[in-house]
Amino acid sequence: MSDRILIVDDDQQITSFLARYLEKQGYEVLCAATGKETRATLEQNRIDLCVLDIGLPDIDGFQLMREIRQTSNLPIVVLSVRDETFDRIFGLEFGADDYVCKPFEPRELVARIRAVLRRAKVEQLARQQVKPGQTLLQFGTWILNTGARTLVHADSAEDARLTTSEFEILRAFVEQPRTVLSREQLLDLVRGPSIYVGDRTIDVHIMRLRKKIEPDPSDPTLIKTVHGIGYCLAEDVIRFEKPSETDAMSG
Repeated sequence: MSDRILIVDDDQQITSFLARYLEKQGYEVLCAATGKETRATLEQNRIDLCVLDIGLPDIDGFQLMREIRQTSNLPIVVLSVRDETFDRIFGLEFGADDYVCKPFEPRELVARIRAVLRRAKVEQLARQQVKPGQTLLQFGTWILNTGARTLVHADSAEDARLTTSEFEILRAFVEQPRTVLSREQLLDLVRGPSIYVGDRTIDVHIMRLRKKIEPDPSDPTLIKTVHGIGYCLAEDVIRFEKPSETDAMSG
């Protein structure tokens, strides 16, 4: 089933062009020109992502986005002529998943749409998988289960089969995303009374971990090297928790 995208813009030239372009990329496309049409379309159709212009004739796009966010986690990519930093921050804080300024490059917009859709699907999968008493940590296309000590890829649903040391190192990264961890800090996670730890131990573990989780281990995008200091996870992390039945009853 193709992803269905709703384009909300009162400029017919933009909606016609975007609809044709996105359909060529394999998406189903619906269009709306007002807030009223948008509400009706969302009520009557399954929509996977909304491309939303802020300057609508009957409602401010930010207000419309706030309405959508009250009842839905629908991914939203703002498409606007407002290119001030304040507007970008305002849009993201209101719940936009991304913000693209007009005039725009169609290929860049499609790339951003794909990235937002992919992230939304992984988040949905994590919500479905989390069980009472569990904590799942999602980054990129991976879901880490700290209790079961598994790392599952969203597309294949296969466990990456991390070693104990690899798991502990990755958990440290995921629990402190975008924070540089020194080799000494990481060594404390793998050091044991009967384990020899050499100068290159962490580098070897990182290399093996990258081979298991990076799309291209030779050009890592998840675990970044900070030269002279250590490593960090260059991804945001979303935590999914569900209280156990005991906790729910006591609360």
